[in-house]
Amino acid sequence: MTMPPLTRDRWLRCLIAIIALCLLHPDSPVLADDETQILQLLVETIKQTDDPKIQGSLMRGMISGLEGRRKVAAPKNWASLNAKFAQNADPEIRNLALQLSQFFGDADAKLLALKTVRDKNAELKSRRQALQSLLNQQNEEASDLLEFLIEEPELRLDAIRGYAAVENAGGPTVLMERYSKFTEEQRRAVIETLASRQFYAERLLRSLKDNTIPRNDIPVHVARSLNKILGQSFIDYYGEVKPVTTDRIKTIAKYKRMVSGSALEKANASRGRVVFKKSCASCHILYGDGAQIGPDLTGSNRANLDYILLNSVAPSYDVPESYQMVLIHTIDGRLVTGVIAEEDATKVVLKTVEQPRLVIAKADIETRKLSKKSLMPEGQLDQMKPQEVRDLIKYLQTTEQVELAK
Repeated sequence: MTMPPLTRDRWLRCLIAIIALCLLHPDSPVLADDETQILQLLVETIKQTDDPKIQGSLMRGMISGLEGRRKVAAPKNWASLNAKFAQNADPEIRNLALQLSQFFGDADAKLLALKTVRDKNAELKSRRQALQSLLNQQNEEASDLLEFLIEEPELRLDAIRGYAAVENAGGPTVLMERYSKFTEEQRRAVIETLASRQFYAERLLRSLKDNTIPRNDIPVHVARSLNKILGQSFIDYYGEVKPVTTDRIKTIAKYKRMVSGSALEKANASRGRVVFKKSCASCHILYGDGAQIGPDLTGSNRANLDYILLNSVAPSYDVPESYQMVLIHTIDGRLVTGVIAEEDATKVVLKTVEQPRLVIAKADIETRKLSKKSLMPEGQLDQMKPQEVRDLIKYLQTTEQVELAK
């Protein structure tokens, strides 16, 4: 039987309900009643339609409102609706229902998600969503699966980053044993993951000292995190992570000499694009390529050498508020650094170098500090060879995209 179309009034009520779900604060004394009514309205509305697009839109709205939450009371009739969706031919609808059931503490949903993650014949997107959903719920069984998932090339990066989401005593050993066989992107993910927790960072420092990991594999932004986590023990090995802003004019003059005249003319923009992908694209977009964490550089004042050098040498010189760095320590010992993408009563969503969208429940935050510094670390150019600096500047001054050097 075909369901009647949803009325405009019903749609408006659902939209308001989803917005309210995002704004309700978990410590509010009226939360339980309000949340129950909101979820009930949305569930009843989903039941009233057979249109998978409408069902999917409403369930995605519910998931967005519940992000960062755990053990939410299930609305009335959700169990019967979920059972119906379990038989749905549309994998997207099944996945959305599975994610919602995990928010509601459904043990069967957890087992099904674990089964999906383990199933090598399941759709990759479904496995990835199931894994992320489980890790968001701090599921230790999913964390234990990471050692096996890391052997699958298509899920390797997800598995490496998964160790940051849930602390795992065996994680550092798993990552260190495979480090030399990983790609450059995967090795970077390992370094960033191991710099996220005290226990991990201590193991990383031992690997640096015994040369299992080369010192040059530590990017400046990771060195900054390790400095905060390990303190003097890291400084004794690595040296002071010094800001260069005090010698800003002198440093800019040094790089200006390095790229002046014929030196820049002989530089190669295609090689510079390779340097950009390695050092800059994890935060910035240029010609549609890169990540949207820092400003899009495509329309910036890149023809001006002084502008490029000032923002490269002293990125914290003039930071817009929307790009100021936030440092969050979670109650389970994780250190996260990023810029705020979204925030509501229950969660903070960060854009980080490691992940473009990282959700942290406010209930999980122990301390939070806003820094006037840019997420982009100072001394970035100091990590490059002179020719790499010249090639990068050449690429940044291009007016159209160039081929990537082989």
